[in-house]
Amino acid sequence: MKIVRRIGASPRERGSQTGQTCPDIFELTDGSFAVIGTDRTDLLDSELPADAARADYERIVVISRETLIRARGDIPEA
Repeated sequence: MKIVRRIGASPRERGSQTGQTCPDIFELTDGSFAVIGTDRTDLLDSELPADAARADYERIVVISRETLIRARGDIPEA
């Protein structure tokens, strides 16, 4: 599995001074996506709706609204 491309604007394009420690989204060779964000599992796990669950190896990661909105145009429709 490898990163194919960034989805959306780079952290620097979104105003990060260093461009090094900001949320990011990447498309992978298998078609899935990797997300760099802040781990908020401990805070949000109990807030999940009844029909949502996560495995022990899964984490709830938070990214900024701007990160996702700026990525929208790069997300494939199919």
